[in-house]
Amino acid sequence: MTPQFNMIGYEISVWLLPVLIAVTFHEAAHGFVAHLLGDDTAWRMGRVSFNPFKHIDPFGTIVLPALLLLARSPFLFGYAKPVPVNFRALRHPRRDMVLVAAAGPFMNLILATLAALGFHLLGYAPDLLVRFIGENLRNALVLNVVLAVFNLVPIPPLDGGRILVGVLPKPLARPLARLEPYGLVLLIGLLIVLPLLGAQFDLDLNFISIAIARATRAIIGVIIYITGNG
Repeated sequence: MTPQFNMIGYEISVWLLPVLIAVTFHEAAHGFVAHLLGDDTAWRMGRVSFNPFKHIDPFGTIVLPALLLLARSPFLFGYAKPVPVNFRALRHPRRDMVLVAAAGPFMNLILATLAALGFHLLGYAPDLLVRFIGENLRNALVLNVVLAVFNLVPIPPLDGGRILVGVLPKPLARPLARLEPYGLVLLIGLLIVLPLLGAQFDLDLNFISIAIARATRAIIGVIIYITGNG
């Protein structure tokens, strides 16, 4: 095997586990909170599970992020199979929709905090594994915060969009909710197409990615501080 192939294999190995844990726990949290609040759709379908194969989308969870990572993209993008939620089955649909949507990002922030706490245990790891474990923990910290922040962008079907639909007055919530079928196209436009168009006119239109990056750095700084890693 060539050194370049070994380097690519190592790069994938220190990202794969953090990605699988982040998306699995994120989606399971949605389903579990929905179950607590009256909707057992995901529970009956076996989606309230820590088995990553229940949640991963082969292209969106593995292939797309890997291609972007190998291409040294400044922004990683991916997705898992969304957990089905019947919002009408929730006991208090508008309020509970907010709680179900918030559960995923909240779980990612918990995982990021646990990863940061894990740095304190590196001194007990075998010397041969210190670098590998350390990079897994670092990637888990960054990835979970990015996933939490990205999902809080207020565009349906992202969690932030559903939270906004749940808290806005109904006359404002309805038109926002109608954007959900077009949310992925809108995101691709804002994150990829718009910056590329701006570059043609020497304009920086990468404002969504910049906002996500700034929020991510701020939250990581807080987590590092509260976990005693500062």
